[in-house]
Amino acid sequence: MLSGLEAALAEASSPSWTRRVRAGRDLAAFADLPEAAGALVGLLLDAEDTAVTRKTAEALARIGTVAAVRLIALAVVEADDNQADWLQTGVQDALVGPDGVPDVAAACRNLAQDQEEAIRRGAAKISAWTGETRC
Repeated sequence: MLSGLEAALAEASSPSWTRRVRAGRDLAAFADLPEAAGALVGLLLDAEDTAVTRKTAEALARIGTVAAVRLIALAVVEADDNQADWLQTGVQDALVGPDGVPDVAAACRNLAQDQEEAIRRGAAKISAWTGETRC
């Protein structure tokens, strides 16, 4: 029987967009693991369906850890304009409502000190999406 991580990794490459959405949601809890990180960035930059991009970004933003937001930041700098729009929508979906996720802004502030310039750039964009004036 496959573990939750193994099952989600298998679904991340499914031809079914609904399975890829589920994989993004399930893998978000494992954002700090290298084996999940690559699959998550792939889902954030899904070329087949914008729902996968949006829902994976939302799931990672809801987790709100530095590791999770770092993956979104990495995807932001690699994304085309359309993907970036859906990444932003996913992050904003996580932030709306009474149980919004304020940790995203804190993670962006932390990532502003990252050694990788691309991560700093991506974090600055995400910070702007959260309404933060500084990162």
